[in-house]
Amino acid sequence: MLLGLVTFVHVVVCIILIIVVLLQHGKSADIAATFGGMGSQTAFGPRGTATALSRLTTWCAVIFMLTSITLVIFATRHVAASNSIMQNEKQSTPVKK
Repeated sequence: MLLGLVTFVHVVVCIILIIVVLLQHGKSADIAATFGGMGSQTAFGPRGTATALSRLTTWCAVIFMLTSITLVIFATRHVAASNSIMQNEKQSTPVKK
């Protein structure tokens, strides 16, 4: 039940994150940025205020990372609890030359 919920949230957040990232424009995305023109002398260009899309991107990224870690924990617990498919197989003998 919990694994299904986490997986559902993970998929929904992935879709939202993809859409939000594609809707944003890059920093200094005008024609002057192509030729090296910057609006200020900072190392990474001018820093504007955080828009709603950038905040949504941040929160989606945090939720994506948390659900990813949770899914990895669930997967490792499931693998540790299950038997291996190679458990009942006989070992092969090495071929002598």
